[in-house]
Amino acid sequence: MSATAPDAFSRPRVTPVGALARGVAAGLIGTMAMDLWLYGQYRRQHGTEPFREWEFSADVTDWDKAPAPAQVGRRIVEGLYEVKLPDSRAALANNVMHWGYSVSAAVGYAMVAASLRKPRTSYGLIFGAGMWGLSYAILTPMHLYKRITEYDAKTLGKDLVAHLVYGMGTAAALSLLLSRGRDRR
Repeated sequence: MSATAPDAFSRPRVTPVGALARGVAAGLIGTMAMDLWLYGQYRRQHGTEPFREWEFSADVTDWDKAPAPAQVGRRIVEGLYEVKLPDSRAALANNVMHWGYSVSAAVGYAMVAASLRKPRTSYGLIFGAGMWGLSYAILTPMHLYKRITEYDAKTLGKDLVAHLVYGMGTAAALSLLLSRGRDRR
């Protein structure tokens, strides 16, 4: 077979750096898709905060009101640096952890998907469901979530759908980005 003839395994080559960059972009898109879905749910439940304030946790003014991502960030910073974070950092911790965790998970997904002969967008359902399960596996022992069996089906369903939206948004964006051709070497 000549060097120019296509074979059964030919597809555009993606370097590890290319997969990483595409993963970051896909993770940003997937996270925004999930957040837009969650914001729609918030508005349907008569939430009034504008999207920008909602997205950037304007209502998180102290650690008592801070959601799980902020609490994880707080534990990391306070544990590593032996400092006490002021209440004014709760919103920032929430945003950094939410976006950082989502994007870093998407990078891992991109590394795997880019190595597949034909990654499918539908794999995003598996990725999203896995991230949903992982959130309970991690946050329950940290006492930031209750055991999964203690939540009602409606709450679990909404949370699962949000993570499926994230997974599908990430996978669809990555699929488009991977179809854009070869990385330069």
